[in-house]
Amino acid sequence: MQFIVKGLRDAHDVVEFSCEATDESEAALEASSRGLRVLSIRRTRLVSLRIPTRAGERFPLILFSQELISLLDAGLPIVEALEALAEKGRGVAAGTLLDQVLRYLREGRNFSDAIEQHPEIFPALFVSTVRASEKTGDMKEALQRYVDYQSQVEKVRRQFVSSAIYPLLLLGVGTLVTLFLMLYVVPKFSRIYEDIGGDLPLLSRLLMNWGTFLGAHTATVIAALALASAAVIYTVRQSAFRRMVMQRLWTLPVVGQRIRVYELSRFYRTLGMLLRSGIPMVQALEMAGGLLPPELRALLGRAAARIRQGQPVSSSLLAESLTTPVSLRLLRVGERSGGMGKMVEKTAQFLEDETIRWVDWATRLFEPLLMAAIGIVIGVVVLLLYMPIFELAASIQ
Repeated sequence: MQFIVKGLRDAHDVVEFSCEATDESEAALEASSRGLRVLSIRRTRLVSLRIPTRAGERFPLILFSQELISLLDAGLPIVEALEALAEKGRGVAAGTLLDQVLRYLREGRNFSDAIEQHPEIFPALFVSTVRASEKTGDMKEALQRYVDYQSQVEKVRRQFVSSAIYPLLLLGVGTLVTLFLMLYVVPKFSRIYEDIGGDLPLLSRLLMNWGTFLGAHTATVIAALALASAAVIYTVRQSAFRRMVMQRLWTLPVVGQRIRVYELSRFYRTLGMLLRSGIPMVQALEMAGGLLPPELRALLGRAAARIRQGQPVSSSLLAESLTTPVSLRLLRVGERSGGMGKMVEKTAQFLEDETIRWVDWATRLFEPLLMAAIGIVIGVVVLLLYMPIFELAASIQ
């Protein structure tokens, strides 16, 4: 469901943004992760004819950041750099957006305030990074950190996608071959065996009965399969169903632990980027916590409360089971050396590498098992089709 949230920042700045959430409480959590105090939440009633997209898809945020870094590095002020990029994108949506940002800047507002008016384009992490850099004067470095952060997140995502491509392709081809046998080949054989007559083995007779049924109700069966496929696709696209599946996966002994490590790696990666941008620890924890699933978000809230009371970050996260043995040691090193942001990013890198290795191992194990299962199904169907012919040949000899 789509919600419009209005919140208050810094006692005077009212911000309004839209977000996708299952209920009002989840929308309120999204507002809290952006550092807002909720004023109102309302659900949108109108149905949009435009397909919703993730933030940053229509506007090339990473390319924009890289180009802005180059212009700032060349010595251009932020306004002139944005004017150059707006002129470059004249006539397209990017140019129009930058014109709106420039209008805010010419009114004397900060760059972070200008881009915050477009939350569907500029994520809260990007806005917070820019706002922190305005206080420290390291805009180029902050933008580069955000680009590096997104590149690393995209690298992990690509690893998941590339690992899933071959098994999904294999599963799709196996399903199509099986459907071809069951919907076309089996009905043909059933008519042949009806003409020949004679007794068939039990399993072959069941298969032939299925073929006879398909031959008489082909259109109905195809329509039923199409409706079932549409129902499966619709169900999978529902956030409530995906959340239920994730909750079930969390309860599995091995898979649940790996999902936890992956979620922690995303959390630490975001936290490290925010800390290195100059954002205080508690505020960074609240912002990074918005990426965590509800199961871990509640634990992080209690850990943040411990940190506010003056307890060390490492012991607070350990008390809520938000660390691993390696990440705990790295966090303690960061506390002693004062380089917490760097150590948190090293923690994220370690957990990401561990996740990638496990995904690679699981894929290598799953692929042959899937091939064997598909081969067995197709082999059984073919064997049942030809078994009466083998028996007929044996009887003739």
